[in-house]
Amino acid sequence: MTLILDQGPCLRTFPMVLTSLGPPEPHRMASQDTWTKKDLTGIEELSRPEIELLFRQADQFLPALAPGKGLDLMKGRTVVNLFLEPSTRTRTAFEISAKKLGAEVVSINTTASSLVKGETLRDTAMNIRAMGVDAIVMRHSSAGSARYLGSVLDISVINAGDGAHEHPTQALLDAFTLRQRFGKVEGLKVTILGDILFSRVARSNILCLSKLGAQVTLAGPATLVPASLKEAFPQVRIVHDLKEALKDCDAVMLLRIQHERQTTTHFPSLGEYTSQFGLNAERAAWLKPEAIVMHPGPINRGVEVESEVADGPRSVILEQVRNGVAVRMAVLHLCTGAISR
Repeated sequence: MTLILDQGPCLRTFPMVLTSLGPPEPHRMASQDTWTKKDLTGIEELSRPEIELLFRQADQFLPALAPGKGLDLMKGRTVVNLFLEPSTRTRTAFEISAKKLGAEVVSINTTASSLVKGETLRDTAMNIRAMGVDAIVMRHSSAGSARYLGSVLDISVINAGDGAHEHPTQALLDAFTLRQRFGKVEGLKVTILGDILFSRVARSNILCLSKLGAQVTLAGPATLVPASLKEAFPQVRIVHDLKEALKDCDAVMLLRIQHERQTTTHFPSLGEYTSQFGLNAERAAWLKPEAIVMHPGPINRGVEVESEVADGPRSVILEQVRNGVAVRMAVLHLCTGAISR
């Protein structure tokens, strides 16, 4: 059987929807007020005005996060969550985001898909598309997989993490949380601490924060934060001394050790990593009084961070989780709305 797609997506400008919060504040307005992308496959492809537009839209969706609240902007549409790697926060946040917008949601994991029978990713996606869905949110172990699907499908494709490449919605929600806390991202000093080498979250955050004018420091052991990272990201500062990395930052973003992506040992033991780079209460005192602690999850308590810090007054970890729903609502709404059939 041959599946014949439409001639391709016809893109139209899609205005931002305003809710009861009222119009955005004038100082937050960007020069671009329309969205034309059907896919979100990486931060690299976004401009600063597009990121700021998405944030303004997320602002308008915050009231819908209250229990019992929701919208019907995607009523009659169907979103498929195709998660081929483990996920709790991202998958659940996308499910809630789509439902808050009024969409139907179908979730598929690796064991429930025909990929285990030898079907290609393209055939899986084409069959899902043939069933009349409007968007696929995908997590996959291969870098570039979401961008590939976006190029062969005429529906929206949202990258929920592709190997060690990118995790765009995590970076967007992190930057949105910084903006919410400090009123801006421009000029902030942000330290990303931990396994930078294997982290898609780190890559997307470096790109997003840099586009928004933040100063990014990468910190951790030299094996996980090699000097060669400067070749890919010349704008960042690399530091291997924890006190130096923390002393003047506005936010420290902690990353777990990505054991599943490492093929060799990059430090003697977790205990040794914690002894040098784990964030405990004593080391958190090196931070400025107003500095915040962030983490994309899942947290390995007692490794990259102690519970006293993760649950303490500096922590905005649960704010990140909450903001992730509003940001993903904005992504789904804008991307699916950019397609005119």
